[in-house]
Parts: sequence; structure tokens; C-alpha cells
Amino acid sequence: MNFRLLAKLLGILVLLIGAAMLFSLIWAYPKFGHHTYPDPSIATGLFESGGVRGLVCSAIICGVLGASMLFFGRQSNEKIFRKEAMAAVGLSWVLATFLGALPYVFSGTMRGPSIRMYGETSVLVASPRWKIWNAWEEVDVDPEQRQVLIAVTSSNARGLSARELASRTGLLDAVEVFRDLQQQPKFSDWLIGAGDDRRAPVDRASQYRVGWVPMGLIDGMFEAQSGFSTTGATVISDLEDPYMVPHCILFWRSSTHFLGGLGIIVLFVVLLGQNSAGKALMRTEMPGPTQDSSSARMQHAAWLFAGVYIALNVLLAVILKLLGMSTFDSICHSFGTMATGGFSTYNSSLGHFFLEDPGKGRIIEYVIILFMTFAGANFTLLFLAVIGKPLKLFRDTEFRTYVGFILFSSLMLMAFGFGTQIQEFETIESGLRNSLFQVVSVLTTTGFGTADFDGWREMQRAWLFALMFIGGCTGSTGGGMKVIRHVLFVKILKIEVEAAFNPHEVRLLKMEGKSVEDQTLRHSILVYAGLVFLLFGFGVLFVVGIEPATTWGAGSTNKLIDSASAVAATLNNIGPGLGVVGPTENYGSFSGLSKLLFIWLMMLGRLEIFPILVLFSPKFWRD
Repeated sequence: MNFRLLAKLLGILVLLIGAAMLFSLIWAYPKFGHHTYPDPSIATGLFESGGVRGLVCSAIICGVLGASMLFFGRQSNEKIFRKEAMAAVGLSWVLATFLGALPYVFSGTMRGPSIRMYGETSVLVASPRWKIWNAWEEVDVDPEQRQVLIAVTSSNARGLSARELASRTGLLDAVEVFRDLQQQPKFSDWLIGAGDDRRAPVDRASQYRVGWVPMGLIDGMFEAQSGFSTTGATVISDLEDPYMVPHCILFWRSSTHFLGGLGIIVLFVVLLGQNSAGKALMRTEMPGPTQDSSSARMQHAAWLFAGVYIALNVLLAVILKLLGMSTFDSICHSFGTMATGGFSTYNSSLGHFFLEDPGKGRIIEYVIILFMTFAGANFTLLFLAVIGKPLKLFRDTEFRTYVGFILFSSLMLMAFGFGTQIQEFETIESGLRNSLFQVVSVLTTTGFGTADFDGWREMQRAWLFALMFIGGCTGSTGGGMKVIRHVLFVKILKIEVEAAFNPHEVRLLKMEGKSVEDQTLRHSILVYAGLVFLLFGFGVLFVVGIEPATTWGAGSTNKLIDSASAVAATLNNIGPGLGVVGPTENYGSFSGLSKLLFIWLMMLGRLEIFPILVLFSPKFWRD
């Protein structure tokens, strides 16, 4: 293994990440377009010092580490071969996960409330702040204390005034009950009364509230890997409170989508140029089962992919701006759409715009549906369609199957939705729009939400769960197993069935009437499919085995289904799943060990397993 060459490659990556962090700093200034405040009257001049501290400290670490790596590898001019390429890809995503977590940790970004209500006479309280696992412990309270805790926890992070607290609870001595709770060791770190926090903003300095849990290293790594792998899963409960999550940190969060969608290794190829470097790196990271080509064509493909990707991002951001989004929101949602990531800047995701203005919201949803479809298609074929060769797009078997999945699945969801009491299916237009949006969002592995499909009929939920294992097209930013693998898997299955009763006949694997030249393709597709379902099974057993019942709350019986959904959503880079990780929920309540598993699964899903698995082989690191 050429470690100097490896250090040189990783040094370039680290410096790029640091530069992206510095670019996010401009959104710490309100005049650049902050999108929301709990109280607009105090928004003037609110500079996000915590977010700036987090980004600057993280960028400095990236700068020092990147410069050190480049210095160590300064005399390395050798070509990149397969082993170095796989090591560069695997380690680059590990490094990106760790470094991308630092802005969340250093800025003090809050992920969720420290107290959760559970059972009839008890609550769950977060562990001490210094514990990296952010575990929960159960404690008992009396009825009056429980009323007070329900009131302050339901008020989110802003809290309640003394009058509001008394009104909500019906207790004249509600403040005294709150102060009594503060004296208990279990609550002393997490209950904040009026005047207790001198650093609090004006809108909550005189409020009675619950403190929130700051993001630890594992939380930050989860959020960073979710961004870079374009999964879109999150541990953050409130995206709209700048005191909890600064705007510049939100922009950094969306920037990880942009970098991950473009592909870290595509950046390498564009920067390093031709030779075996481009071929080795592209063959390692770019998703899909068929990528063999010459080195020159690999570099051309990298430039083409980057050009189409950036152009679509710019076009979508301009359209969303014209439709009434702020500059901040249009850029963030453009990054989330074209990367098929799904990070939004609102708690209700894209559904926020429909709730704000149904007319504009409908148009925005249809525009996002169109661009999510583009993001899940092969970018090379999209380019050919733009330059006057649209027939190549529609003659492609994978693209036709991809569109067929979208149309058929949308019709099925509509058919099962009509005649029910589900709000999203009250009219033909709303049924079509909501069905189409959720299907495209899940199939392309974007994960945006406009409706809480976790409340739909069981058959609809099962259909969306099945779509999680399909994914987008080869040469797209979509994750999952890819449509082409499913097409080839069906053909391979047909060949194997026919061989069972007529073993002497020679059968060739064909695509679009031509024999597939790669004789190892049949084997590799079967191995890949087997690995995906093996990892899925292992992940479900792991989560079911280690997660306490308190993750689900009192009386829940959906632990197995929710665990399977969480594993499928992270392994296939979807983001939201069902139940406890549904479109209105997040992954914050899971234990640290489960979050580490999800981080690993997201990375495996994005890199198609092998570049990560080889890192655990001692033989791989030998010369």
C-alpha cells in the first residue's frame, strides 16, 4: 500500500471540506437571508456566534490536518491503482464523517429535548451532558409534577411564562412545583427557570422551559454521514429555532448533501486529471454494476456528471426562488433535491410550503417531483436528451423501467387511498400529487416529505417499504440497489429457472437485445443482492436486540417493524421510514450503538459495500 499517495489524496479531500465549512459562514449574518425566527420582533441583528465558532474551529482543524497530509505525501507521484483507489474511497468517507461532525459539536447545536414523557407516572430524563451516548433513565413523578412537565415539554424549546404555565396546568402554584422539580438531582441539569440562563435570547429569558441535549460526537457523525451519503435521516427535533440550530449550521448540513451528491471521488478525478487515477477511482465509487471504460472516458464522464449536476442545482434554485422561497431555502432545498438527500430547513419538510400557501405549495411540490425524477435518472442520458438525442433516454431499458415503477406505484397508492378517511386522498388532485411525491421521494432515495404516510393504510406503507430496496438509475445521485440490478436479477432468475428443467441449453444474459459481455456480472449481482439482504437481517437483529423499550414509548408493539424500517431506510439511503422514524419523527431517540450501526449502514449503502468492507481486511493493507 502506498501510504504517501493515500495521504496526498485524503489531504485534498480534507481541505475541500474545510473550504465548504468556511463558505457556510456567510449565513451567520441575518442580512444574507435568515428564513425563520420564533419571534420576528427580535430578529434584527441576531449574529450566530455559536455557529461561527463551530465552523471556524472545524475549518482550522481541517486546514491543519489537510496540510499535514499533503506535506507527508508531497513526493508521491505514482499512479493510483485499484488498492489505493479503494483505500482512498473508503477512508475519505470515514474522514468526511468525522470532520463533518465537528461543526455540530463545536457550535453547541441542540438535537432534542432532554425530558420525554413516558408511562402514567414516570418520565425519561437524559443522562449527564458529558456522556457521549446521550442515554435516558426513567424516574417517577407525582401527578402535579407530571402536569408541569407535560406543559413545559409540549412548549418546545421556547418555554412558558409563569402565567402560561399556570394556565396550561391549572395549578396556581405551578412555578413552585417547577422549582421543586429543579431541586431533584435528576432534573437539575435540564429544567431552566426564569432568569436562570443569562445567555438566553430575549424571547425565552423569562420563560420556564426544558433544556435540550447538545449534539455529541456520535450525533454529529450521524448527521454528517447522513448528509454526505445523501440519506437525509436526522437526529435534530427542531430545525426552525436558530437558537437551537443556527442558520449557518443548517447550510453546512445541506452543503454535505451537495458534496455527497456530486461524489467526493468525482472531485478527485476532476482535480487529478487522466491516467489510471480517474479510472481506478471512478470504478470504485460511482454506483452501478457496469462501469468499465477507458481512463479518458472516465475523466470525461466525471466532468459530464459534475456539469449536469451543478447545472440542475442552479436551475432548480432559481425556479424555487421565483416561486417565492428565500435565497437560503431555495439553495438548501436545491441541494437536497438534486443530491437525492432530503434535508430540509423546516420541521415539516417541503410540506411547510403547502401549509403556508396551498397554491404555491402545490406548484413547488410538482417542481420538486420533476427534479427528483431527473436526479434519479442517468445523468449521461439526460445530457444526451438535452443536446438533441432524447430517443437514447427513452430507449434505455433501465430508464423505462424506472418510469414504469414511478407510474405504477403511484397508481397503486392512489387506488388504495381513495374511499378512506385519509386527508391526502380527499380529491383526485391531492391523491395524485401526494402519491406521486412519496413514490418519487422514496424510489429516488430523496426522503423529502409532504405527508405523514405513516398514517396511511398498511398496504400503502408496505408498498413504500418495498420501494426502499429499488433505488434510482445507474449514473444518478440516487442510492439503493439501482433499477438496473433488479432488471438483470429478473433476467438471471429466468435463466436459472429454465436451466432447472433444460440444463444443456446455453443461455446468454442479454440487455436490449445484446449479450452482456461481462461474464462475471451475473455472479456479482447475485453476490451484491445477497450482501444487501444479509446486512439488512443483521441490522434488524442488532437493533431489536440492543434497543430498550423506552425508545418506542409506552405500549408500543411495533419494535420489529420500526427496527426493520430504520435499517432499510439507512442502508438504502432513504432517510425517513415508518413508525418511530416516520416522516414526522427522527432518529434522536436511538441509543449510541444503534446510531453507530446506522452510520455504518449509510456508508455501505452509498459506496455499495465493498470499498468499506475491504478496510477491515488485514491482507488489504499489506504491500
